[in-house]
Amino acid sequence: MYILNSKQIALADKATIENNNISSIDLMEHAASQCFHWLHSRLQGQQIKIHVFCGIGNNGGDGLVIARLLHQHGYNIECYVVNFSEKRTEEFLINYNRLKEIGEWPKVITCEKEFPEVKFEDIVIDAIFGNGLTRQPKGFTKKLIQYINSTKVFTLAIDFPSGLYSSKSVKNPNTVLKAGHVLTFQCPKMAFLLPENKNYFSTWEVVEIGLDEEYIASLKPKNHFITKNEIIPLYKPREKWSHKGTYGHSLIIGGSFGKIGAVTLAAKAALKIGSGLVSTYVPKCGYTILQTSIPEAMVEVDEDNALNYFNFKTKPTVIGVGPGMGTLEKTVIGFGKFLKENKIPLVIDADAINIISENKDFLNYLPAKSILTPHPKELERLVGSWENNYEKLKLATKISKEFNVILVLKDAHTIIIDGNSKFINSTGNPSLATGGSGDVLTGIITGLIAQGYSPINAAIFGVYLHGRTADLGSQDLGFETFTASTILEYLPDALLDLFKKEEPIQKEEETEEPKE
Repeated sequence: MYILNSKQIALADKATIENNNISSIDLMEHAASQCFHWLHSRLQGQQIKIHVFCGIGNNGGDGLVIARLLHQHGYNIECYVVNFSEKRTEEFLINYNRLKEIGEWPKVITCEKEFPEVKFEDIVIDAIFGNGLTRQPKGFTKKLIQYINSTKVFTLAIDFPSGLYSSKSVKNPNTVLKAGHVLTFQCPKMAFLLPENKNYFSTWEVVEIGLDEEYIASLKPKNHFITKNEIIPLYKPREKWSHKGTYGHSLIIGGSFGKIGAVTLAAKAALKIGSGLVSTYVPKCGYTILQTSIPEAMVEVDEDNALNYFNFKTKPTVIGVGPGMGTLEKTVIGFGKFLKENKIPLVIDADAINIISENKDFLNYLPAKSILTPHPKELERLVGSWENNYEKLKLATKISKEFNVILVLKDAHTIIIDGNSKFINSTGNPSLATGGSGDVLTGIITGLIAQGYSPINAAIFGVYLHGRTADLGSQDLGFETFTASTILEYLPDALLDLFKKEEPIQKEEETEEPKE
């Protein structure tokens, strides 16, 4: 699923109107009607007081359509026009007149003393500003947003919470209306997927409004939201005549005294995802642990308590390196020598990233499309500090492009960066906020590359499955009792879930005729 910015959405709107011979007012009517039906299906005519706040642009036009439909269906509504400018769009004016024609005259707000009384038990529909906003609200509009926030009322934002920007950070959090839920048009918005904006909405969902998908594809958007629909085509089915050699050989390098568990989890994950063979290369102190805990894996050893020589004899298809490795000077020296000589695809995690961060010239020795999987602190060590999430993405993109590597930025919505392209994951929850979950992800991605998945597809597929285990497992276990080992337990369920048929959605009955 594409993630479009405000300019791309505007272009898609225009193309849809031209290519499908419809008017902009009809497209607005359709989009707003979808929002009305969402609300109507939940309220079923309940006489809750609904306040519809409309700006004077097209987002306000959407709000006027929703207000008209609510009024026609007998809801207890009040509609307000937030008159922060003398400019009006044509679509706004048409829908303003349509609302007046059925006897519902919006109240015009021009100053603070004209704010209506909003109670906690009411509902607010926010259609003041859309996703094209470039300047923060000011004057009485800013105070209106602050007033609505102070009531703690449930707020349904249409397309975008008013005051939130689509492609830059908010400087003053007091200028953003905090939405309980957002109905956003056609596609997710990048702003919904960045942690710095988490306080401006609770939940969101996409409302399909019928924009021209062929035209959207022709824009070649660089940002993608990864859902099950995008994952299924990536899956490589197994052939009858295949054998263990068909599915590659994963080598996991890492571990140090007291941190052999990280390698154990990564190796188990590579096996569980289907790598034909799995070997580990660890200090001698980890030999017995690995031979005992993973009988399917082979083990080679280095020095007693830490890695030094990196002189494994295995001939792997792919190497996952870093879990539990430590950053002792001899390990750093050995790792640097290994990187200079290695030509095998790499998945780089944990201390391997930390070592590279302290020795930036090591980046020059990474094979093309090596995958680095930093958590936020590891990323900061690698790219430097950032002021906001948009700057963070720019810094990570710069590293990806300069050294031709793939970055997996682990977070609530993990973001995979490959040059200018970004793939934002849709699965996962706080269950994964537990030690060792990153080691498992390293093993999963390594095991997928071993089987012939391209590095970018392995990263996308692996991150999706990793998150999906948490979605499925937390339904049985809750968040708190989910551990890194639980990811391995639910990995088969996450794979099988790809081919589970969705329950058919019952078509909603036609809405009753509007009340006069």
